[in-house]
Amino acid sequence: MTVLTVESSVARAARGGVFGLFALSGVAFAGWASRIPDAKSALDLTAGQLGATLAAMSVGSVVAMPSTGKVIARLGLRRVLVAAMGAASLGLLLVGSGIDLAHSRALVVAGLFFVGFGIGSWDVGMNLEGTDVERQLSRVIMPHFHAAFSGGTVVSALIGAGLSYAKVSVLAHLIGLVLVIVVVGAWSLGRLLPHEATAAGAAATAQRQAGTKSRSAWTEPRTLLIGLVVFVAAFTEGTANDWLAVAFHEGYELPTWAGVLAFATFLTFMTIGRLVGTALLDRHGRVPVLRVCFALAVVGSALVIFGGPALAYIGAAVWGVGAALGFPVGMSASADDPARAAARMSTVATIGYVAFIGGPPMLGFLGDHVGVLRSLLVVGAGAVLALLALPAVRETEAQPADAVDAAPPHTAVRCE
Repeated sequence: MTVLTVESSVARAARGGVFGLFALSGVAFAGWASRIPDAKSALDLTAGQLGATLAAMSVGSVVAMPSTGKVIARLGLRRVLVAAMGAASLGLLLVGSGIDLAHSRALVVAGLFFVGFGIGSWDVGMNLEGTDVERQLSRVIMPHFHAAFSGGTVVSALIGAGLSYAKVSVLAHLIGLVLVIVVVGAWSLGRLLPHEATAAGAAATAQRQAGTKSRSAWTEPRTLLIGLVVFVAAFTEGTANDWLAVAFHEGYELPTWAGVLAFATFLTFMTIGRLVGTALLDRHGRVPVLRVCFALAVVGSALVIFGGPALAYIGAAVWGVGAALGFPVGMSASADDPARAAARMSTVATIGYVAFIGGPPMLGFLGDHVGVLRSLLVVGAGAVLALLALPAVRETEAQPADAVDAAPPHTAVRCE
């Protein structure tokens, strides 16, 4: 079989492009999230009305994700990302107009659906490109990409807080955000790998030429087990995002700023874990490292719940490290076979996002009965479940025979 070589300089440029995509996605998400209190006030929404309004964004993501892999295989990654960024940008403009011009909750709901639809497709696309670049460079870098997303959210949230304090309108803020998406998005997309130079693109071409229809990734046991690991990882991370500050405030009767400090501690150590975790993954492999990570999540959440105020902050840091690698490693594992990467990643990402959607309401329900702090015990139970499924993420040495046979000449990828 003839082997296609992708020059290392092209792969390095693509790495920069993927960093841009991840950071920009974080900026887009947090830019809107930072103005949610202003939206609630401007539209005079109750807490329940706000929750129902925000659900439109989650619905948009879940609608988009299952089919994104097939669309990428058919149309190519760049076109899908352009459409995803366009949908998210349109949604942001509708949201801003609904808040500041029309004062229409219905328009905001419609806008948030488009934002969620765009960001959901964007998420699958950038993770798929990240695994292709990771494969080209022959080393683990996905956690670094996810750290870029985290960094983007922090920077964007701080900017949003400043604009809110300065009483800049939500619409003006979101217009500026759309301009950032256009500029940084164009730069990032121009640096990505050519579709035909990726194994996923080559497999899609072979499939079109052969006129065959691939089997559903939803029927594959390994993909579903990886999805379970990602589900727990997303739940572990999302629970801290949504409830950690509240748990410190209500559970330990600390000031609200002290709860926010605990949340900031979690985010800081999660980002550190993603930055340093790549070397550990290269050295020890996925399964041993994730075993330690999920164990740390159990220990950290237990310290938060039972350790008292002082140890709870240490627990937040340990929990952050424990939550760092599950999601990015799961994304990489779902793309081990390039010929099936797009479909499997769409499936795994959809399963993970269900945790982000369903986790907060479930914790809220438990919190009403046992208190927010005690409700965090579910995190430990989920981590134990993930430990049982971890063998599914083990590195594969070779593609399945049917994937190799389906690949045409000049489509395999080799790194330099």
